[in-house]
Amino acid sequence: MTSTTFHIGKDLRVRRLGFGAMRLPTEPGPAREAALGVARRAVELGVTLIDTAHLYGAGANEELLAEALHPYPEGLLITTKVGVARSGPAGEWKVDGRPAVLRDQVDQALRRLRVQRIELLQLHRVDPETPLADQLGTLGELRAEGKIGRIGLSEVTVAELDQARGFVDVASVQNRYNLLDREHEPVLAACEAAGIAFLPWRPVTWGESGAQAEIAAVAAELGATPTQVALAWLLGRSPVILPIPGTARTDHLEENLAAEGLALGPAHRDRLDRLAAPA
Repeated sequence: MTSTTFHIGKDLRVRRLGFGAMRLPTEPGPAREAALGVARRAVELGVTLIDTAHLYGAGANEELLAEALHPYPEGLLITTKVGVARSGPAGEWKVDGRPAVLRDQVDQALRRLRVQRIELLQLHRVDPETPLADQLGTLGELRAEGKIGRIGLSEVTVAELDQARGFVDVASVQNRYNLLDREHEPVLAACEAAGIAFLPWRPVTWGESGAQAEIAAVAAELGATPTQVALAWLLGRSPVILPIPGTARTDHLEENLAAEGLALGPAHRDRLDRLAAPA
């Protein structure tokens, strides 16, 4: 039977099917009010892992989650990401892992999320212009200072993951991965071998029509939706996978979370496995 929970960093227990907050509108108005309701409904339905980032609205997404959920219920993990900043020549967003930037964004996240410590802090991207030792060394210092509980990475290769583990304990990796896009299969394998949480972003996507038709056929046979099939496939793919599907609609949220109860038999899984060749 597929486990519904995972211990990030070996000690932080979360429900494997989480929620990605990126799509929640943050501008004042009815859409924002609805977004607050979606975040609250996620927690009501038992979500214990919510993903956000400094990049999402320059911290506005973090503020939205705090408004919706603070004071946080026991066991709720809000993980955020740092390392992308408006530091391009014209003030545009760019990967920026300079120590001062990482420290500032962590301090901003602590203030916006209204917490003393971020239990899981992920480096949004590795900055090729800043030595990795400086980037991870800074996060390690922040952990020693008690501002960070665990350190994760995002969009890394196996080589980068190996190198990073030489500097810090890596608790999670957040790479793009789904039923039809398995480019990072080697990274998933490395995470599984090391017991590192693998949070696939863009966990649901659609490819060419033949693949869509096959997924729809499996869904029809199981009385489910294609999205639920895609999420159930991820949950069964590896015990370290923690999908974080995002939505701004309560009905889609409920549909996504119901995928946890969908059982894919060997025949269905075999058909789905063949839709995209592993990397």
